[in-house]
Amino acid sequence: MKEQLFPNDEHDQLLTSRVHPPNWRNPDPARRYNLAVIGAGTAGLVTAAGAAGLGARVALIERGLMGGDCLNFGCVPSKALIRSARAAASVREAEALGIHIPGNAEVDFSRVMERVRRLRSQISVHDSAQRYRELGVDVFFGQARFQGRTILNVEGKELRFQKAVIATGSRPSIPAIPGLKADEFLTNETIFSLNELPRRLAVIGGGPLGCELAQAFGRLGSKVTVIEQGPHLLPREDSDAADLLARVFAEEGISLYLGTRVTRVSTRDRTRIVQLSGPSGDRTVESDQLLVATGRQPNTEDLDLTAAGVRSHRGKILVNERLQTTNARIYVAGDVGFEQRFTHAADATARLVIENALFFGNRKAGALTIPWCTYTSPEIARVGLSETEAERQKLRTTAFKIELASVDRALLDGQTAGFAKLIVRKGADQILGATIVADHAGEMINELTLAIDSGLGLKNLAALIHPYPTQSEAVRKAADAYQRTRLTPLLRRLLRVWFRILR
Repeated sequence: MKEQLFPNDEHDQLLTSRVHPPNWRNPDPARRYNLAVIGAGTAGLVTAAGAAGLGARVALIERGLMGGDCLNFGCVPSKALIRSARAAASVREAEALGIHIPGNAEVDFSRVMERVRRLRSQISVHDSAQRYRELGVDVFFGQARFQGRTILNVEGKELRFQKAVIATGSRPSIPAIPGLKADEFLTNETIFSLNELPRRLAVIGGGPLGCELAQAFGRLGSKVTVIEQGPHLLPREDSDAADLLARVFAEEGISLYLGTRVTRVSTRDRTRIVQLSGPSGDRTVESDQLLVATGRQPNTEDLDLTAAGVRSHRGKILVNERLQTTNARIYVAGDVGFEQRFTHAADATARLVIENALFFGNRKAGALTIPWCTYTSPEIARVGLSETEAERQKLRTTAFKIELASVDRALLDGQTAGFAKLIVRKGADQILGATIVADHAGEMINELTLAIDSGLGLKNLAALIHPYPTQSEAVRKAADAYQRTRLTPLLRRLLRVWFRILR
């Protein structure tokens, strides 16, 4: 199955020539592979390159486009689009900074999308079939199916393996909404094919993808409506962060319907009619394009897992803590078998699987400290537990929260919407989690990820010198707030006695 790119311009053609060359001939299989990797998204590419670099004989099988969701329909095109949207917003905000721009800045949407395709094709060289062949990997295009516990079939060729990794990724999960027809809505796999800006865009789903694209299209000029069934945007995030983002969306003119279900979708004269049921009763939203962003589901249905002795439940492959399936020779990596579906998580699980599959390692996926970021403005970055998750685990915690309005650099930048919140175990200097809401939160979360992963506490962060002025001072201020709690009434009395002695 090879995805069809649109508009299939010179950039799309260059991309395709690299990640699914039309004239590619699958190699003759080796007698046996040390590792067979199914899927050439981030997890599969990292696994194949890493194993080949160590000297293993590796086969890499891909039925669609190498690079997977991240390169073709996810991180790369979405962040290119978001960059253009942020530029449009910056122009509108320039007046408040004393910069007068005569006339009205206009968005040329077709040029925005041409840039997205151009940059995507430029980056694709890193994920190309030719590059992996030069790394010593046997690259096969086609559908992989198990024919036994140690045999795969690809386009009629048998590939025998000692170990295998399933890294087939995930795809959009489409809800069962009456009237929803496949050719009348967009997903992340089709929205980047648009060349004309929709005047009205309705987004079903207020998770990371829905929020990122809703804000981007709103800033580029669409009238955007977001419909989320839960009570908050970004259901997995800190409620303070979600509420702040909802206020930002309202200020930017995005219509929000929270706690609202979509009961039916229909089309009339190319207009999408979305019927809603929510706290304020039933209503109808009309849009020119409809984006469905309601989660992901693993790609496992065409692998014939039963033939390999790999058990699954409702499409989800059953694995142990080492990401090993019920066939001890077969592992999973990335979205297909890991709940945290991020590119960097796919990378991390691939490295774990190389160690466990090829070197009898015992690394556990649950021990990975994985941060993530939603690339709205402001960005929302998170690592570890939220307050709600800590309460669910019956952990006693203390939260230290610093508003960006109290951070000099944020004030100077005019970016005061946000905060840094650190969650620590009550009575101990142990960081359990952190949320940062700031324009560059994705860059700021890393020191907290390192602190949690290395067992460093707020005392260490308070002692760390941060450059002034930076927005990351919010983290140091939160650590200083923790330090002040260590100054107990008894300690204060002892210090007063000490200073009297010194006089």
